[in-house]
Amino acid sequence: MKPINDRVVVKPAPAEEKTKGGIIIPDTAKEKPQRGEVIAVGPGKDGNLMTVAEGDIVLYGKYAGQELNYEGEDYLIMREDDILVVL
Repeated sequence: MKPINDRVVVKPAPAEEKTKGGIIIPDTAKEKPQRGEVIAVGPGKDGNLMTVAEGDIVLYGKYAGQELNYEGEDYLIMREDDILVVL
């Protein structure tokens, strides 16, 4: 996959299976992860270079990005502006 313009492909981290106290979370109560690894980065838009790079671990907004299932894996495609922080 090669994103265009200021788009970024992110592989979301898996949802938490247990709480810190050891309680197992059922599938219906799991929250969408807001953390993931950058898989691919577009070239930028209007001459602006991208500030994230492949392999970066990022936090993004709860409703950021478009979900995509590619070759059996789940990904998010989002604008670089939707990324809140690089860890």
